[in-house]
Amino acid sequence: MERRNFLSTGILGGFTFLNLPTFAYSQTQEDKDLTQPFNIPPSEPLKPGPGNVDFRTIIHSKQTNKQISNVEVAVSPKQMGPSPHIHKELDELMYVLEGTATVMIGKEIYEVQAGGWNFRPRGIVHSFWNASDKPLRFIDSFFNQNFEDYLEDLFHKIIPEMVKKNLTPASPEISKRIEILDKKFGVTWFHNERQAIIDKYGLKA
Repeated sequence: MERRNFLSTGILGGFTFLNLPTFAYSQTQEDKDLTQPFNIPPSEPLKPGPGNVDFRTIIHSKQTNKQISNVEVAVSPKQMGPSPHIHKELDELMYVLEGTATVMIGKEIYEVQAGGWNFRPRGIVHSFWNASDKPLRFIDSFFNQNFEDYLEDLFHKIIPEMVKKNLTPASPEISKRIEILDKKFGVTWFHNERQAIIDKYGLKA
């Protein structure tokens, strides 16, 4: 699998059809572009790690012909998630595996417990956090966009480099890269709304 050895990809086997009409199967370009089957074996549950929030990609959009992708996310107790933000093209579907996710969509607040689902459509400001005293772990599925690549670039490339060079998100080098990434994926952030949520729920930033 991504991060790192998490995925095991299956290979589509070939079949020979005997005594069938010639139109039953023909190898056109469209056939070549069909999505290949794959299998994902079980793995150890993801831990939040030293940053209190972590993720790993389970399914890449390229494996499903850009139909769907998803990530596993782990959040420590009393931990704020991302600042409120909005997606221009992305729809998200959350399935909670462990704990309780507090999700803000517009002006509504949802408490999504283990076994529960939450859908966040494009065009609505949203965020999530773990307001409980127990770990939170969930699967976030992405539709219409390869958003796992956004997360990979931000959390596994830009942020580690920022920490290594002792920079901040406001540093020109970092802010420019994030700006380019946000524009590419149609993400708009509302960081000024973050602190009010932290204060209200007693969260770690």
